[in-house]
Amino acid sequence: MKCTTRWIDGMSFAAETASGHLVVMDGAPEGGGRNLAPRPMELILAGTGGCTAYDVVLILKRGRHAITGCEVRLEAERAPADPKVFTRIRLHYRIRGKALKPEAVARAVELSAEKYCSATAMLAKTAAITHDWEIVEES
Repeated sequence: MKCTTRWIDGMSFAAETASGHLVVMDGAPEGGGRNLAPRPMELILAGTGGCTAYDVVLILKRGRHAITGCEVRLEAERAPADPKVFTRIRLHYRIRGKALKPEAVARAVELSAEKYCSATAMLAKTAAITHDWEIVEES
């Protein structure tokens, strides 16, 4: 996997991913940025949500469960001193579907956390990560 990140101006940067997509990042005004785009650490957190949500959806779909939606809300705390790594991350999954079995959802979340999600595996080196979930029944 490759990525090229280029400085635009001020504290704005554009990253081009190996798949040819662009992501813009910017710093906070107090750090010289103009608040034009997400911070790099926000993108790490967002990517983590995408990584684990991908796993959970794929696991439930492969199990032929009637999943219709998946939302992951992440809350993180960072160390007060540099490097300001994540020290705590809470992931709350909101899974929508029809007649979803709690044990199937719990297993999908567990498999993502313990086996498949490379983002949470990396972040777990510095952060205490917790997971909880809820099922929203659709009629």
